[in-house]
Amino acid sequence: MENSKNNTVGYIYALQAFFAWGILPLFWKLLSDIPAMEVLAHRIFWSFVFLLLFILIKKQKNIIALLKQKKTRNSLIVSSLLIGGNWGLFIYAVNINQIVEASLGYYINPIVNVLLGMIILKERLNTLKIVALIIASVSVIYLTIDYGRFPWIAIILALSFGFYGLVKKTAGIEAIPALTVETFILAPLAAGFIFWKLFDHSGALFSGDISTDAYLMLTGIVTTLPLYWFAKGAQRIPLSAIGFMQYIGPTLMLLIGVFVYDEAFKKEQIIAFSLIWFALVLYTISMIQGTRQKKEANYSSPRP
Repeated sequence: MENSKNNTVGYIYALQAFFAWGILPLFWKLLSDIPAMEVLAHRIFWSFVFLLLFILIKKQKNIIALLKQKKTRNSLIVSSLLIGGNWGLFIYAVNINQIVEASLGYYINPIVNVLLGMIILKERLNTLKIVALIIASVSVIYLTIDYGRFPWIAIILALSFGFYGLVKKTAGIEAIPALTVETFILAPLAAGFIFWKLFDHSGALFSGDISTDAYLMLTGIVTTLPLYWFAKGAQRIPLSAIGFMQYIGPTLMLLIGVFVYDEAFKKEQIIAFSLIWFALVLYTISMIQGTRQKKEANYSSPRP
């Protein structure tokens, strides 16, 4: 009974996280008149402030210990640069009305994870994952030809988040303490940029519009709260479920881009996205099969 309740809570946390990520373009659009670099600086700074308050309330004292360990500190420096770049590019994509292409990046991300696992972590792929990888790759090539240009926003978003996940996996650090250190590393640059804009009288903060001030400060909450929900959900439910639910976010982004902001979604894009969705179905089936096989193996193995 307790385990069932724990699973239910886990699914609620995960749904909250992926739904919040999916509708984030609506929030960033509220700040579309502000340069992406300035919004990014506020996102980093206020995320750090919010996380610092969070860990003080939770009385987590392992933040300093993370900074003292050279290997961990180096990993977090790399991951902070990757996530900072990812955040900035996503904001930029929303500002220039490329939400559809941004959503493509997060559709491709699971396939990038598979590829990184195969190349760097020497993970073996089963037949379904190989087929999914080939289909997704063909779809991206097809989109590139149709665009007449390389879909660099989608590819960089997918790669940056993929490598971010790889660094976090190999470092093995809890999500909230790690993100606190990552934002702490970037916060001095972000704060310096914000104060420079204030003294230069060219910044959006305290420029007279109270709603803009509120939105800029809220960037910390809308960034870190979904990550907290995701971490709590991932602790409680199977990885295969997380893998399947991962596509809620980019699907909502795609729908918002097409139906709310009237971004183009041509027949060629529908074909390419359909192929990617098919690849993701194969990928998810493969994950579910792998989880079941592990459970069966554990159940059938002799107990000591």
